Amino acid sequence: MAKAVALVSAFCIIAFAAATAHAHSQEVFKVEGDVYCDPCRLQFQTKLSQKLPGSKVRLVCTDAVTKAVTYSVEGVANADGHYSLSVTGDHEKDICEVRAVASPKSDCAEIMSEVESSRIICTRNSGIHTPVRFANPLGFMTKDIIPQCLDVVKDLELFLDA
Repeated sequence: MAKAVALVSAFCIIAFAAATAHAHSQEVFKVEGDVYCDPCRLQFQTKLSQKLPGSKVRLVCTDAVTKAVTYSVEGVANADGHYSLSVTGDHEKDICEVRAVASPKSDCAEIMSEVESSRIICTRNSGIHTPVRFANPLGFMTKDIIPQCLDVVKDLELFLDA
């Protein structure tokens, strides 16, 4: 009888482990973030920054060792400049990043060089207890700095290279 109980217990443990592994492989994460236009070319948001509806973003996960792409998805920011991407699967061994791809505004289309991407953790093994992941804001810059930026720089006690 004891052997039968041990055998049933072992089968239960194996079945649970298999079900858990399958559930992790079918995990769905939601990656959310904002895209904005920086008219001051500061490469961070200010009171003059504007949300950028219709901008395209791409999330790419690559294997940390081989650098092979394991997952990729694109999306478009809504009327509020906010995007939401679904990521299927657990990407514990991957590096996942969201990048701004294209701006709908020709006068604000330069991708920020210092804030090219936002790294996202898409695994249940992270200590984060929700499937929602929030990316840092991404953006584009105007070619020219608008005059009102001088006041923003003064308010922030920053100095622009002239």
